[in-house]
Amino acid sequence: MSVIGWLQIILYCVIIAALTKPLGWYMTRVFNGERTFLSPVLRPVEVSLYWISGVDEGREQHWLTYTISMLLFHVGGVLIIYGLMRLQAFLPLNPAGQSAVAEDLSFNTAMSFITNTNWQNYGGESTLSYLVQMVGLTHQNFLSAATGIVLAVALIRGFARASVRTVGNFWVDVTRCTLYILLPICIVYALFLVWQGMPQTLGPYIEATTLEGARQTIAVGPVASQVAIKMLGTNGGGFFNANAAHPFENPTALSNFVQMISIFALGAALTNVFGRMVGNQRQGWAILAVMGVLFIAGVIVCYWSEANGTGMMHALGLTGGNMEGKEVRFGIAASSLFAVITTAASCGAVNAMHDSFTALGGMIPLINMQLGEIIVGGVGAGLYGMLLFVVLAIFVAGLMVGRTPEYVGKKIEAREVKMAMLAILVLPLMYLGWTAVAVVLPSTASAMNNAGPHGFTEVLYAYTSQTGNNGSAFAGLSGNTVFYNLTGAVAMFVGRFFMIIPAMAIAGSLAAKKSIPPSAGTFPTTGGLFVGLVVGVILIIGGLTFFPALALGPIVEHLAMNAGTTF
Repeated sequence: MSVIGWLQIILYCVIIAALTKPLGWYMTRVFNGERTFLSPVLRPVEVSLYWISGVDEGREQHWLTYTISMLLFHVGGVLIIYGLMRLQAFLPLNPAGQSAVAEDLSFNTAMSFITNTNWQNYGGESTLSYLVQMVGLTHQNFLSAATGIVLAVALIRGFARASVRTVGNFWVDVTRCTLYILLPICIVYALFLVWQGMPQTLGPYIEATTLEGARQTIAVGPVASQVAIKMLGTNGGGFFNANAAHPFENPTALSNFVQMISIFALGAALTNVFGRMVGNQRQGWAILAVMGVLFIAGVIVCYWSEANGTGMMHALGLTGGNMEGKEVRFGIAASSLFAVITTAASCGAVNAMHDSFTALGGMIPLINMQLGEIIVGGVGAGLYGMLLFVVLAIFVAGLMVGRTPEYVGKKIEAREVKMAMLAILVLPLMYLGWTAVAVVLPSTASAMNNAGPHGFTEVLYAYTSQTGNNGSAFAGLSGNTVFYNLTGAVAMFVGRFFMIIPAMAIAGSLAAKKSIPPSAGTFPTTGGLFVGLVVGVILIIGGLTFFPALALGPIVEHLAMNAGTTF
């Protein structure tokens, strides 16, 4: 570990904290329908979109109607992506002559991008045309990110409102999110990335002659526009197979640092939106503090493990840390930080191969996802996932003091606790259930490129990443098979929507309740005790649920490696 490495990490945390309040202020105004500095330009566009689509922006929806609207919206997304991939060979903007994508891979990819997972069982530059990358994937990156954000806002309204039956209008929210937040930032962001050296072209792939005289095809395309939203929207799908380790997706150290900032920016700002909407910004800072504690702990362990390497490396005289699978231009600190950020935020972009991390270093990204992608998390998804754990923590606090628990003026009762538990427990069913099936079936176990606990971790990571809608791959697993494509699609669907529906039910239940003033017995939810309680509940639930699986994978691999055994 180095001073420069720690300074990078500290600077990153400071910048995220500094961006949280101004971005939160702006986003709050957008979702409250208030005037912003972009209103003179964008308001006419917004009104026109409502007129074309027949949406009444003044009419709000019940939580169930809001949720059904969201689900129907995603049916269209699946059909668009699947159709584009199957018909790719007949469509324009295909300079490399890419053929139609197989049925199972098309289905997996369509489900991946509408759930904000962006899991890729393919190499982008060798599989997809420019049209599919733009109209199918980049387009869905905007809409899936906007969906996550507006669902979080709907849940916030449930806490903030009293004695009402509505939580907003899905069509209005998703329009405003895309128009006022995602598009303006991404336009500026994409121009910055082009300045850094990222391609943005519809021209054909480039044929070059190497110094040895061989012919090489260099893939290019509309990269910057996709990378901007993949990072800002915590999507993670790479234009190239190597993702953010590819020099065309991440050209410089500056682009690397800005990409890391963009992954956390909106997710962190949503905690401030929560505080503003419930009338107490300290509530939002307390939630961000919970996220920050878990994030910093993960960074410390991952960076320490990668910087120290392993005992076997030391025996070989390799004392500079573990550089396997990492870009020399980024180094250990930036690679470790990126790995923790991308799995804490449900992004899935990678600038280093997690399969090559040490056992403990690779375990941290796995734990981040297993906890439910709540450490900042995917845009919106991280906040509503964290609020589910807050509900459970408040319930535990109520049990300790012997009274009905309250949070921001709302009583937390049996209905809310049941819905929170349902949302949280459905995720391990996918993580652990499909992993158990995949490692015992001979036809699927053969897809693991490593034996022993490392191979087990590859499979566990794949299903954890897909269920958690992260999309990063541990690598080393041949996932493009009918079994992995179909089961992975199921895991992504369940991980996204079986968490959303209970969260929206909580939003509707809370919005209908009266707001009650705090009393002498109200548990304070803005201080260190609350932060510690929520962190403790998260770690206890995570530990009880996932420790056995982790013990079979990275933990036993670490112990075996120290004993001189490799896999």
